Amino acid sequence: MARVRLFASARQAAGTASDEIAGRTVDEVLQVAAEKFGADFVAVLKTCRVWLNGEEAIGTTAVGDADEVAILPPVSGGCAILTEFAISTT
Repeated sequence: MARVRLFASARQAAGTASDEIAGRTVDEVLQVAAEKFGADFVAVLKTCRVWLNGEEAIGTTAVGDADEVAILPPVSGGCAILTEFAISTT
């Protein structure tokens, strides 16, 4: 399982600073995190950037057990809703 680190409003919405979450791709890790942390987290996630081991990642990027996924909300001003990640709310 990858170590997921959450910052700022993502941390607040999830109720934790980090967690171990399974997934073979960034999309899969985010989907499991969304299911685990709920609707408030999903709302925050829509404006976040995701980094894998210190490099910006896209949804199809492969994730291994030793990897670190960082979920970073905008520092200020916000951003448009991102569509790079496939998160299902059903």
